[in-house]
Amino acid sequence: MSIDPVQILDEMFAAAVSAAMPDIQRMPLPKAVSGRTIIIGAGKAAASMAKVVEENWPAGDISGLVITRYQHGLDLKEIEVVEAGHPVPDDAGEEAARKIMQMVSGLSERDQVICLISGGGSSLLSLPAQGVSLKSKQQVNKALLKSGANISEMNTVRKKLSAVKGGRLAVTAWPAKTVTYLISDVPGDDVSVIASGPTVPDETTVADAMAVIQKYNIDLPDDVARFLKTESAETPDISHPAFSAGEVHMIAKPQQSLEAAARVANAAGIKSLILGDSIEGEAKDVGKVMAGMSRQILNFDQPAPKPCVLISGGETTVTIRAGDGDPGRGGRNAEFLLSLAHELGGASVYGIAADTDGIDGTEDNAGAIMTPDSYQRALGLGLSTATYLKRHDAYNFFRELGDLRLTGPTRTNVNDFRAILIL
Repeated sequence: MSIDPVQILDEMFAAAVSAAMPDIQRMPLPKAVSGRTIIIGAGKAAASMAKVVEENWPAGDISGLVITRYQHGLDLKEIEVVEAGHPVPDDAGEEAARKIMQMVSGLSERDQVICLISGGGSSLLSLPAQGVSLKSKQQVNKALLKSGANISEMNTVRKKLSAVKGGRLAVTAWPAKTVTYLISDVPGDDVSVIASGPTVPDETTVADAMAVIQKYNIDLPDDVARFLKTESAETPDISHPAFSAGEVHMIAKPQQSLEAAARVANAAGIKSLILGDSIEGEAKDVGKVMAGMSRQILNFDQPAPKPCVLISGGETTVTIRAGDGDPGRGGRNAEFLLSLAHELGGASVYGIAADTDGIDGTEDNAGAIMTPDSYQRALGLGLSTATYLKRHDAYNFFRELGDLRLTGPTRTNVNDFRAILIL
C-alpha cells in the first residue's frame, strides 16, 4: 500500500471540519411570520450560521446581531456581527449581549427569534446578572479555565452568573417564538450545555454550581458570593411556556465529523476505529492512554490489524499546577500530541490533534502533527519531550519541529479532533 500518512491525516481533519460547516441543507429555516424576525446568536460559528440565514431567507425583512470570537467575523448586509473576547469575556461581549437582550425584549406572539448557537457562546454572551460585575465574572471564568473543570462544570457556574444563559434569553423573548439552531461542541451534545443554553431550560441549580466551586476551590469575589445566595441566581423554571413553544435543531455535532474523517481513511484502504466523540480528561493522560492502545496494535494487531487509525473527539483539559514552573505556550491538542510522542518515542505511529475551530486554546494554530521521527528530530534539536510537557509548552515544541497546523479560524466548532495512524 502506497500512502502519504501526513497527507491522509490532514485530509481527515479537513473532512471533519467540512462536516461541521453550516449550510442550508443542515439548517432548514422557519417560515416568515406576520411580525418581525430577529436573528441573534453567539459562538465561533455565529457569523457563518448568520450568513446561511441571510443568503437563504425567503421573504420579509430580517435584522439582528450575532457575537463571535475575534477574527471569526464576516461582513453581512442585514445582520450585525460583533467580535468579542474568548475564552475570557470582555467589554465588547458584554455590550453586544446587552444589545441582544434589548432586541428580544417587548416582542409579541406575532414575532419570532432565530437563535444561532455554537461553541464559545458562553464566554461571548458575557452580560452578567444584575449585581455581578464583568470584572468579577472574568475572575471566576479565569479560575475555572485553570482549574481543570470540564465544560459542563464550567457552564453550570456560568449560567448562574449570567443575564442571558440558562434559558433567560428565551424567557425574555417570550411570547415571541424562539427557533434555535445548534452546533455542538460538548460531550453528549447536551443542548443545555452548548453556550450554557440561552434558549433552553436549565436543570442545574445554585447548589450544583456551588459544588463545582468547592470542588475546584474557586475563590469568589464578594459580589458573586452575595449574588449566589439570592433567589435571582436560580435559572428560569422548566415549566415556563417559552420553553414548550420553542424549537431546537441540532445541525452539526462531533460524531458527524468523526464519521466524515473515517470515510477518508476507509477510502485509502485504512481501517478506522472511532473510539468516542466525547473523550475528556487531562490532555497528557489521554495521550498516555492512546499511546498504550497504539502499542497494542503495533505489537499484537489488537483490536485491529495494521494499518489502522484511531479516531476520537471531545475536549481534554490542561491543568496548571503549582510546581509546574512558568507555563509556556500550550493548547490542549498540542499537549495531547506531545504526550503521545513522549510515550511512543520513535514507534511507527503518526498522529494529528487539532481543534475544529482552527484555534488550539489561545494560540494561532489549530493543532499539530506527529510523525515517527518527531522524537528523534526533537533530540537532535536539543528538545526534551519531558521538559516541554512539564511546563506545558507544546506549541513551541512543535513549532521548532515545523509541525504546527495553521488553518486560521474555520468559523465552526465541534471541538477537538484526534487521529492516530498506526502502520
